[in-house]
Amino acid sequence: MELPAAFKTKYEKLLGGQAESFFASFDQPANSGFRINPMRPIPTDLDLTDPVPYTQWGYYGKVSGHSLDHQSGAVYSQEPSAMFVGEVAHPSEGMRVLDLCASPGGKSTHLSSFLQQTGLLVSNEIMSKRAKVLAENTERFGLSNTLVLNEDPATIAKVFPVFFDQVLADAPCSGEGMFRKDPDAVNYWSTDYPVACAKRQREILTEAVKVLKPGGELVYSTCTFAPEEDEQMVSWLLETYPQFEVVPIEKTAGIIDAKPEWGNGDPSLKGAARLFPHLMRGEGHFVAKLRLNEAIGDGHKFQRQASNVSRDQSHLFEDFAAQYLNFKVDSHQLLAFGDQLYLMPEGTPSLRKMKVVRPGLHLGTFKKNRFEPSYALALALRPGQFKFESAISEDDWKQVVHGDTFTRDDLPIKKGWVRLFCNGQPVAFAKVVNQTVKNFFPKGLRFKAE
Repeated sequence: MELPAAFKTKYEKLLGGQAESFFASFDQPANSGFRINPMRPIPTDLDLTDPVPYTQWGYYGKVSGHSLDHQSGAVYSQEPSAMFVGEVAHPSEGMRVLDLCASPGGKSTHLSSFLQQTGLLVSNEIMSKRAKVLAENTERFGLSNTLVLNEDPATIAKVFPVFFDQVLADAPCSGEGMFRKDPDAVNYWSTDYPVACAKRQREILTEAVKVLKPGGELVYSTCTFAPEEDEQMVSWLLETYPQFEVVPIEKTAGIIDAKPEWGNGDPSLKGAARLFPHLMRGEGHFVAKLRLNEAIGDGHKFQRQASNVSRDQSHLFEDFAAQYLNFKVDSHQLLAFGDQLYLMPEGTPSLRKMKVVRPGLHLGTFKKNRFEPSYALALALRPGQFKFESAISEDDWKQVVHGDTFTRDDLPIKKGWVRLFCNGQPVAFAKVVNQTVKNFFPKGLRFKAE
């Protein structure tokens, strides 16, 4: 790979004797990886012989986006170094967690694996198109405790002051660590780019710190090698907000301490972590974890988001639930966006001032005199939570994801909704009429399976 001359000069000075092997790593193939979804059965057809050593759900290898494992949300493709960020965060069940710069969703789905559908996960993306991709990926992973927002950090800080137990800020950066994976990123690089990115990162962090509760954790990460965006950013945080302290990160598999001499010399910076591609199997990353000992600013009492479901809508959903669901739904957690019905996570605060993409689990759509369940609900329910479920073959699955109708003579119901499974993985809902399975796989997601 042809690296910019100024980039090479910079890192020759910083890395000294390691610079040659560092530059040579850019000519090696990028590493691919995937995580399995702990809320799904482990797929039997995956090669799980090469685990990523620092995360319990990660493996090296590739997964096709047109496979059953991917479509059903049993796996999530993610670069191996990026998995370290979620592993460092490692939230506990029941926490309130904010993923501030969340698209496309790799880190949010990783955080959710620790939360196990408990607490509240707010996944935010400031770019509207990327926020839609984020919502699709959280939906595919089957998340029910997650709000997806399309907001700027300043608005989130105003609405959620002193609210979260943990904030993950995987900040937009100069992307030096992704040169090998995305060679086009080299074209965007200049000597001034890391400085410009650092300015934006300080703006993001200035707002991020305001939403943390005392004792809360801020996980800051980038996919760049630039000290301006890494050690110097953590140095700035510690100097600007003495309420923070660095939480040392455990390192393994070639991950090394951050370098205090690249920041302000504070020895505690060694607690942060650097991932270099010439030292470990992954791309470039930086991760720091900080604990807040005293709140920055004042909080306020949060109002719970009230249900706005009409009487007619409530009756339609209650009729559907009585016929098809094997669990109770708390009516206070229901929220209607027009004709779309959502189940809000427990304890959701008022969303009145927010740009909301997904206010929880999408349950379905109100039609004339009926309620139709959503694709998201089909993927989120645990086995047995829907009264009528049917296992289908891989050939049937190929017809489903292609949008075709097919026939079966062993269905559990003659007329109505059935939840389809293939190899133990949820696929979609289908409408059964006698022996005909009418396809309700979303049109925008249909594809020809391999």
